[in-house]
Amino acid sequence: MRRPGRVGGAAVLALVAALGGCSHPRSDPTPAAPASGSPGPTSASAGPSGADRLPGFVVLSDVDPRIHTDIRYASDHNFVGRPVAAYPEPLCLLTRPAAEALRRAQDAALAGGHSLKVYDCYRPQPAVDDFVAWSKRPREQQTKAEFYPHLDKDRLFADGYIGAPTAHSRGSTVDLTLVDEPPASQPPFLPGQPQVACTAPVGQRFADNSVDMGTGFDCFDTRAHTADGRVSATARTNRQLLKRLMTDAGFVNYDREWWHYRFRDEPYPDTFFAAPVARSSVG
Repeated sequence: MRRPGRVGGAAVLALVAALGGCSHPRSDPTPAAPASGSPGPTSASAGPSGADRLPGFVVLSDVDPRIHTDIRYASDHNFVGRPVAAYPEPLCLLTRPAAEALRRAQDAALAGGHSLKVYDCYRPQPAVDDFVAWSKRPREQQTKAEFYPHLDKDRLFADGYIGAPTAHSRGSTVDLTLVDEPPASQPPFLPGQPQVACTAPVGQRFADNSVDMGTGFDCFDTRAHTADGRVSATARTNRQLLKRLMTDAGFVNYDREWWHYRFRDEPYPDTFFAAPVARSSVG
């Protein structure tokens, strides 16, 4: 998807109302996402049915328990500032082919002394709707200082940082980083603690145990573009290592977010699911 140009305030409101919301638009044509509260998945053609099951999905830790997880949308530490709708459990759910491909990437990462750590995997449509509802409440900016310190909230849709539909709802897209193996300890996030911009240097921003990627996760800033030249040489090297590992395993990077990868041969390219992130949704 090309980055949208500047639009007026009325156009932004119309865009927000029309979109399903996510933190990364996809780059190929998609059918419209379902309206909030619509039952089951939506598909351009016949697809699986049922709002409470994810056919062919697995819990990533069942496929590869070596991969670390930090499921941010099940916690308070995300750009909304609270647990997101439809994340009752902090799990990474993926289609089996995507999970098995991620296991291959993990094998390669471990060979070089690193491990994968996932921030988000399958994202239900109700979570996408929650993002849209949040975007319509301009006074809710408790997380601005960390996640979008240099951008007005009403620009998040217009500038392409939040868009819809999201590939995450199809179950074969993952947000992730690299950590050293064994990983360093990570201090817990405490609601109300002072915020530091996600663009601040490593050691100053939130003490994620990720290797230095130049910005924090879900950083709404051009410095988060995978090939941005303003980050340090170390961060550029780490981003390219992650990209190589994931590309070799069959994933495609979204070039405006160093953490975002979609499995190229995803089994449900036109289907957007609504079941919650819970073990009971799998199978």
